[in-house]
Amino acid sequence: MGRFHRHDDGTWHAHEPGAGGHEHAGAGQEHTELIGDHSGYGTGRQRIEILEDIYAENDRLAADNRAALDRAGVRAVNLMSSPGAGKTTLLARTLAELQGRLRVGIIEGDIETPIDAERLGGHGAQISLLNTGHGFGGECHLDAPMVATALRGLDLDALDLVIIENVGNLVCPAEFDVGEHRKAMVFSITEGEDKPLKYPVMFRSVGAVVVNKMDLAPYLDFDQDAFLANLYAVNPDVRVIETSARTGSGVSEWVDWLINDTPSYYAASYRVEP
Repeated sequence: MGRFHRHDDGTWHAHEPGAGGHEHAGAGQEHTELIGDHSGYGTGRQRIEILEDIYAENDRLAADNRAALDRAGVRAVNLMSSPGAGKTTLLARTLAELQGRLRVGIIEGDIETPIDAERLGGHGAQISLLNTGHGFGGECHLDAPMVATALRGLDLDALDLVIIENVGNLVCPAEFDVGEHRKAMVFSITEGEDKPLKYPVMFRSVGAVVVNKMDLAPYLDFDQDAFLANLYAVNPDVRVIETSARTGSGVSEWVDWLINDTPSYYAASYRVEP
């Protein structure tokens, strides 16, 4: 048994050792996001079957989560990033801008501590804390069963929007549907312009990339043109929003992106054309 991976549409297949890659339909490029090489394991087949079962069960529960959100008229955004990119600071700014305009719930995912959940208090949002530390060494991502548990801590009928702050990681969170309607990520310019090429699954999975910490640009050697070229190479249709969560610059554009997908009369007066 060779390498095994999952397509963006949820389908699976294996690559036998030495078989090489193949092209995505319509994408014109070979697969690079292979999920492991199991050829060295005598239990390779069992490992693949377990992965299939995990993803199938996760996708079923993700559909249930999305259905529950739809019944309540709530839209959900899965917000991802590497650790330290500025998700929580951006969310604090976001909640301040949306207070009184949109009823927001936050699912705050972290391996340990309520630190980030506490930082987001005081802006009128419902907050459901989700620590993953009970897993083996702490789960590096949220999955649909975890989010189902966290949703029970929110009064969905009193909300318009749920933002799921995923665990800081550029790999695993992109591979798990948790029941969101859209995905976005925060990218810090301190991470380097090569990240879309190194982590293509993450950058390809999102509808918007918030390029954060732009206030540091004068002090860094960040090549913005190279970053954008790399980003559009893996995701030609992605929305790019430049921000500084520290100063608040660009946050209104991010908030507009959130509002444009929220079918609530609370947002109607603030809609802008995408």
